[in-house]
Amino acid sequence: MEGGGHAGRDRLLRTMKATRRDIGMSDQVREGQGLDVDTLRLAIQEEYAEVASNPTRGFHFHTGRPLAGILEYPDDWLEGIPESSIESFAGTGNPFSVGVLEPGGRVVDVGCGAGIDSLIAAKMVGPEGRVVGVDMTPLMLDKARGAAREAGLDNVEFRRGYAEELPVPDGWADVVISNGVLNLMPDKPAALSEMFRVLKPGGRLQIGDILVRKAVPESAKRKIDLWTG
Repeated sequence: MEGGGHAGRDRLLRTMKATRRDIGMSDQVREGQGLDVDTLRLAIQEEYAEVASNPTRGFHFHTGRPLAGILEYPDDWLEGIPESSIESFAGTGNPFSVGVLEPGGRVVDVGCGAGIDSLIAAKMVGPEGRVVGVDMTPLMLDKARGAAREAGLDNVEFRRGYAEELPVPDGWADVVISNGVLNLMPDKPAALSEMFRVLKPGGRLQIGDILVRKAVPESAKRKIDLWTG
């Protein structure tokens, strides 16, 4: 996904904000559907805290180095990435399959987890580039920060935050990546709007995620366990 010029970008951003007002999942709508977002976020954090602290336990989704192989991450991408980051990898796609990142670029990784994609991105953009990983799960952030130190990558940092409220300035990023995170967000228009907000004009959005072919029933959206498992 690429942005346009400044004027086109401003028009599109206004349209996206209006769309969020019209069809976005506001607090009132969430309450009407019986979806407690704080409870959902806590359940997701608990699930992925377990992936961080006990990655070999076995989950209903693939994890770690076997998952990286399934998603066709080349060995050279993983070279120099600490095993502590790789073992807690829980993505659903390969955002780099859309395009390799350019040296010197600025990248935001939304829902960075233990940091594998952020660290790969940091290697791709090199010392003149910059990567910001954002996640809401403290244990994942701890692993990501530790892995960055172990890898000796000082062009990447990790911040706690939500995809719907990214702790990144407007127009900062050349590329926004995300892997297996958007499907966990009830307010997807808000998350996409935030991704667009932090992109520079002409920037790229590279997402690996899950799509469904049929609309999810409203009753199912209220079941927290279906979001997490």
